[in-house]
Amino acid sequence: MAGAAAVDVPAPAAANGGACCHAAKGPGYATPLEAMEKGPREKLIYVTCVYNGTGINKPDYLATVDLDPNSPTYSQVIHRLPVTHIGDELHHSGWNSCSSCHGDPSAERRFLILPSLLSGRVYVVDTATDPRAPSLHKVVQAEDIAEKTGLGFPHTSHCLASGDIMISCLGDKEGNAAGNGFLLLDSEFNVKGRWEKPGHSPLFGYDFWYQPRHKTMISSTWGAPAAFRTGFNLQHVQDGLYGRHLHVYDWPGGELKQTLDLGDTGLLPLEVRFLHDPSKDTGYVGCALTSNMVRFFKTADGSWSHEVAIDVKPLKVRNWILPEMPGLITDFVISLDDRYLYLVNWLHGDIRQYNIEDPAKPVLAGQVWVGGLLQKGSDVVYVTDDGQEEQYNVPQVKVISPLGTFLIEKCNLVVAHGEL
Repeated sequence: MAGAAAVDVPAPAAANGGACCHAAKGPGYATPLEAMEKGPREKLIYVTCVYNGTGINKPDYLATVDLDPNSPTYSQVIHRLPVTHIGDELHHSGWNSCSSCHGDPSAERRFLILPSLLSGRVYVVDTATDPRAPSLHKVVQAEDIAEKTGLGFPHTSHCLASGDIMISCLGDKEGNAAGNGFLLLDSEFNVKGRWEKPGHSPLFGYDFWYQPRHKTMISSTWGAPAAFRTGFNLQHVQDGLYGRHLHVYDWPGGELKQTLDLGDTGLLPLEVRFLHDPSKDTGYVGCALTSNMVRFFKTADGSWSHEVAIDVKPLKVRNWILPEMPGLITDFVISLDDRYLYLVNWLHGDIRQYNIEDPAKPVLAGQVWVGGLLQKGSDVVYVTDDGQEEQYNVPQVKVISPLGTFLIEKCNLVVAHGEL
């Protein structure tokens, strides 16, 4: 996937330093477990659909999908909202308000934030007026963002307890990695400035997650936009145009406190997830190129460290560009009770479930094959240790798309009202 934009459940608002009344209720849930136990079944989801790379010269769009099993349009696209330009490449979406504002009764989750990775625009979509047919509320232009902050290539959006929106940006408008940082929009979606302190923007950016009870934000490092926007080239990794670090910031102050070098076993660290329990000081990052899940954690002296928790071994193959194929971990989620971690091996085509009740020692608990390059009928075959050629049976999965066989990796999913 290009990067799933799940609606995660941060710590309750009081932990974020917000001046919120505990008796009042804002959007979301007081705790992740409450969301899991009391959250209603979702009836709608919103999916960002991207045309870039398909040969179709149309604007990307936001699809509304009916998830109500009692509805006559169940599992169908019931609405499409095109954005205003061609070539945006919509990416990790997020809400204007979430559980970080649960104690603030004035906050309302009604706008979906859609950063555009390639164009630099940020689209704001009104999902409250008509949830089944969202409408475009505002477009934050790339020129305005670049002029006021120097930032470009926006990626991940998170709501803050303050009411601001924070978006990671992967470089400057020319695509230089040295220009990356974090964009702040105010509650009216005006460009407010940059979040991090001046001089605290190391090379590369990608995803981020804040954990206010530990006064920490951790961000990951993909690569220079000037490199990845033309397609992945392995030589660019050797040329130092891709990342292998995690950056540890003071929250909410924006001061870079520590950089963790993941080394050759942590190339292209992408999605960052803390455990949902806000008291826990550990989480994971998926490293795409080396197909590892790296666990990060706080040490006794208050600094942060890391270790490889899951290592997906490459498979011997034939009829591919290399003799071995990595899993290529693209995204993962953690269950709200912090019992399970689910990861996607994009090239192999399997989704894995790990028990992480002991976060340092994940145990494989389930596995299902849903696609990839090793399915039956593909030219590529997996070679077993005894030299036999094999492929995997893949069940028929209904893909909701106007293109029929639209590539799943071009769709990013976001829940309409509740939280995953």
